[in-house]
Amino acid sequence: MATTRLISMHQNKGMSIADCISERVDYALNPKKTGNGKYVSSHECDPKTVKGEFLLSKKIYSNITGREQGNDVILYQIRQSFKPGEITPELANQLGYELGMQFTKGNYAFFVATHIDKAHIHNHIIFNSTSLDCTKKFRDFLGSGRAIRKISDRICLENGLSIVENPKRGKNHYGKWLGNQKTVSHSEKIRIAIDEVLRKKPVDFEAFLSEMKLAGYEIKMGKHIGFKSQNQKNFIRLRSLGDGYSEEEIRTIIGGKKALSNRKVRTERTQSPVNLLVYIQAKLHAGKGAGYERWAKIFNLKQMAQTINYLTENNLLAYEDLEKKAHAVTNNFNQLSARIKDAEKRMTEISDLKKHIINYFKTRDVYMDYRKAGYSKKFYEEHTADLLLHKAAKAAFDSLVDKKLPTVKSLQMEYSELISEKKKAYANYHLAKKEMQNVLTAKANVDRLLGESIPEKEKEKFQGQR
Repeated sequence: MATTRLISMHQNKGMSIADCISERVDYALNPKKTGNGKYVSSHECDPKTVKGEFLLSKKIYSNITGREQGNDVILYQIRQSFKPGEITPELANQLGYELGMQFTKGNYAFFVATHIDKAHIHNHIIFNSTSLDCTKKFRDFLGSGRAIRKISDRICLENGLSIVENPKRGKNHYGKWLGNQKTVSHSEKIRIAIDEVLRKKPVDFEAFLSEMKLAGYEIKMGKHIGFKSQNQKNFIRLRSLGDGYSEEEIRTIIGGKKALSNRKVRTERTQSPVNLLVYIQAKLHAGKGAGYERWAKIFNLKQMAQTINYLTENNLLAYEDLEKKAHAVTNNFNQLSARIKDAEKRMTEISDLKKHIINYFKTRDVYMDYRKAGYSKKFYEEHTADLLLHKAAKAAFDSLVDKKLPTVKSLQMEYSELISEKKKAYANYHLAKKEMQNVLTAKANVDRLLGESIPEKEKEKFQGQR
């Protein structure tokens, strides 16, 4: 049976809003609890950058409205727990996403983290208290728990799951949370920070350590490297973090000899304002009942009305215009995606070239001494590491199209320009992606409504059926 609870997440005394958001999000997205991020989905936010997105929305809210945080509620969380053995993690995450969408009506960014580390599978649905347009804040209302409960019950019944028929009355009478409120450990926070830094693909181990410092960690060097945040009393050594986090393993990942795929967070599942129609007959053949059929028919009617509204608002009532628009937005998205990939590729090339230039000048004197020694075998054995670096640097320079070697300063300037260009492209990328999803979804709904058997000339006559 599924139980639910709405929790207001407040700003703790002595902590900044950013730190509070980070703490709550880190716990929910814990890779060990979510199958290495496999059971995470999101609406209008990216789980990898959600902390910054939530914080930025609050700053924009302040700039637009001129109002500061009126109370200390920064996030809201819906906890949804299921009967042990009754549901799979994949379905639990899907149902949690449906609950989040229906309760917030898509007006607030949220993510769903399905935890599978307990006997009962449960969802942490965390949504921003600031709306997507950054003009208002969510306010908990009388009966919000009842509303969440009803939505969750309906979704569960549609999917053949049990519900609590006679919930107990009281403060949390719409379902007691079955989980434990265990805070995330310092070791786990370090693991998460290491994963995030490694996803940035640092050039070498020194760059990795620099990124960890930027993430707020003090580093203790020595035989065993340790990390300590401001909230820690003692340093925690890499070797005590478990498999995959030793210095040797991290160096292997940085060197490209080992993949980080086993810790990679799954890409977000986006939800556009226009939804695809449900194929009712296929679902009925798959075992869905009469209750599902009634719900699906109503759902499809609503989605077609929403599709028509979207087409009307965007002046896409002629099928030919819709086809052209679909082609245009797809091309625009692909071009932006290619620009970002090209910028990232060039940034990697610059990082590698800069590393080779530095290594070349560091090892030049050793190479000159090697030549003076008549390419002595003994000298080579004593300075193998430096000579190999020097040789790799020269090989990299020989492969340059433009044989004129750039300066480190010019490379740094180009790198900064590429970062700026990439940020601008990303801003347009997300908008283009959303527009493409909306147009293609609307077109798919129209195609289904008209039917593939209808001649093209008839499709072109489609003029905003209401």
